[in-house]
Amino acid sequence: MNKEYAVGLDIGGTHITAAIIDITDMKVIDFSLHKESFDSNLPVEEVMTIWEKAIRISIENSKVVNTTGLAVCMPGPFDYTKGVCWIKGQSKYEHFYGLNVRDLFQDKLNLSNDFPILFENDAVCFGKGEVFKDAKNLSKKVMAITLGTGLGACFIDKGESISTGNLVPKDGEIYNLPYKEGIAEDYVSARGLIGGYFALSGKKLNNGLELFNLAKTGDEMAIKVFGKMGEDLAAIVIPWLENFSADSFIIGGKIANASEFFLPVFIKKIKETGSNVTVSVSTDNEIAALLGATSLLYTA
Repeated sequence: MNKEYAVGLDIGGTHITAAIIDITDMKVIDFSLHKESFDSNLPVEEVMTIWEKAIRISIENSKVVNTTGLAVCMPGPFDYTKGVCWIKGQSKYEHFYGLNVRDLFQDKLNLSNDFPILFENDAVCFGKGEVFKDAKNLSKKVMAITLGTGLGACFIDKGESISTGNLVPKDGEIYNLPYKEGIAEDYVSARGLIGGYFALSGKKLNNGLELFNLAKTGDEMAIKVFGKMGEDLAAIVIPWLENFSADSFIIGGKIANASEFFLPVFIKKIKETGSNVTVSVSTDNEIAALLGATSLLYTA
């Protein structure tokens, strides 16, 4: 069987990770993973030069001669079909607003008009990648979330992302679901954790990692805040796990690293509903995101 290879990109607010993916077997090619950190508020041309560098190093290290597509995992808001960036007021990609990123890639990499350049939401890429990593998941209904600066979600049925219809929330998103005094993301995210800790202790933290380190040292208020987030997360997702009839629930994102502090409460709440959903925490978000992006080009 002829192998096909694609470039997979996981693009965040402060990093780009590139890898060459064997899209026949959905595997990352050895030595091809390359990461660059950068400031996404640099001028567009400077950002594109960094992206190009990551891609070229990845291709070089992979020893792959021909690639048949470019698949990009990208945060929103973004028009994933047309390739247009609509990110604004989020302290990232300020100069990219309204630009066609597909055209930018074509120009920078000298690609022909018919070379496939596909985009997908970062949470959907993560969820799809987790499904493709484990063949058993391809026959299942999976809800996956990413916990970080925001709250990402996706619903996947037999490898296909579902974002419309009565079984899932609008656009397959849960971050903006009404919850308590605001929306879900106000409570289940880095800012939710930091706000929760401030409410209890009067101390301002800079990020979720500081809270995690406090919890690890036995800070009772930090542990309590993570536990509360576990409760909130359960309250937010249980109705949709039931509605979607999910077999599996997968948690990813940076905050997933602190799962020891919120997962027990979360699982307890899930079990209280009588649910048999399998709950797991992803150990390699980045690989999952890259596989998920290139699953758009999957050829099996």
